[in-house]
Amino acid sequence: MSAGKPSLPTRRELLVGGLGMAVLPLLGGTDRARAGTPKIDATFVFTNDVHACRMASGLSPNCEQEGKTDANLLRHIAALNRLPGRKWPAKVGGKPSGLAGTGRKIATPLGVIVGGDMTDDGGGQVTAPSEGTQLLQFSHRYQQGMGPDRVHFPVYAGLGNHDLDQDGPPQHVDWYRREMRDYIQINHRPSVIFKPPVPATNYDLDSDNYSWDWGGLHLVQTHRFAGDTAKGAVSSLPWLKNDLATYAGDGRPVILFQHYGWDPFSIEKWDPAAQRFDDDGPGQPHWWSEADRQALLAVLSGYNVIGVFHGHQHETAMIYHRDGLDIFKPKAAFMGGFGLVHVTDRYMDVVLGQAVGNEGEVMFTDAFSKPLKAG
Repeated sequence: MSAGKPSLPTRRELLVGGLGMAVLPLLGGTDRARAGTPKIDATFVFTNDVHACRMASGLSPNCEQEGKTDANLLRHIAALNRLPGRKWPAKVGGKPSGLAGTGRKIATPLGVIVGGDMTDDGGGQVTAPSEGTQLLQFSHRYQQGMGPDRVHFPVYAGLGNHDLDQDGPPQHVDWYRREMRDYIQINHRPSVIFKPPVPATNYDLDSDNYSWDWGGLHLVQTHRFAGDTAKGAVSSLPWLKNDLATYAGDGRPVILFQHYGWDPFSIEKWDPAAQRFDDDGPGQPHWWSEADRQALLAVLSGYNVIGVFHGHQHETAMIYHRDGLDIFKPKAAFMGGFGLVHVTDRYMDVVLGQAVGNEGEVMFTDAFSKPLKAG
C-alpha cells in the first residue's frame, strides 16, 4: 500500500467491504524468474491529450479554435481502427524506417493506452455535481465498441492535469477529481464481485495507478506521474517500487505510461523576470520538478525499462533519450496523433503517426527500433 494510508477504511475500500483485495501477486519476482518469463509479441497503440470538450450546450471556451472537436476525434478513431492489416512502413519521412518488422502486417492491437488529458475541463462538469459531459464524450469514443464512432480495441485510460487539476465549487471541491478517478477504477480495478471491462493485474487504491502484463511484457499506468502529490494525490512511488519488484524482478521489459515528460514544456519553471513559465526560469516548476524526476529514476533503477510514453505537449511528435530512458510522445489525439508499438522478445519497434483524412488515412512521421535482450 502507498504511504499515508488512514487508519479508518477509505471510501474505495468500502466498495469491496469485507471481501478482501481484488488481485494479489501470485508469484514473487524470484519465483517468476524460476518459472520462466513468458514470450512477448505485443502490438499496441499509445495516444494522449484527447481533450474531449463537449459541454451541455456547445464546447468549452476556445475548443473550436484549437481543434478539440468531436469531428477530429472521429477522424482519429477511424485511423486507429484501420491500423490492423496495414504494413509496418519501410520508409518514414522519406528515409528508411529501420524498423525490425518492416513490411510485415500490423497485428490487431492488444489495447489503446491513453497518456492523460482525456477531458479538457475535469470531465466537463458545470456548477453542481452531475455526470460530466466531457467524460461521457470520452467514454462514447474511447471505450471499446463497434462501429465507426468507437475505438475497436480495449482502452487503458490515464489521467492528466486537465482531468485532475480543476476544482469544483467550494462545497464540492474534489467532486470532479473523484469522478475522473472513479472512471479509472470502474474500467480497470477488479474485485471479487466485479470484473471491469479492462482489468488490471495490480491496482493501487490510493493513487489509482495500475499495471498489467502482455506475455512477458510488464506495463504500468501512472497518470500524471508516479510520485504525484498535487491536488490531494497520493504518491504511488511505494506502490511502484513493490510492483516492479513483484512483477519485473526477473528482468523482463517494462514500459511506463505517464502524462508529463522530459521535454522543455513539461519541465518548465517560473521565470520572475519574464513573468511566465519558460525553459530558463529559476523558480518553481510548473508541472513536475527535478526532485520528482530523480525520485522516479531511483525507483526505476535496476529494472529493464525499455520505454516511457507521455503526452502533455500537443503540437510536436517526439522520440528522445533522457536520463537513460528512451522516451516517446506523439502529437495530441485531437490533432490526430498516436504511437504504434510492437514489442517482441527480440526487438521494440515504434512509429509515431497521425490521421490525415476522414477515412482512416494515416501518415507516419517518426520511427524508432532497438534490439532487446532477454530478461
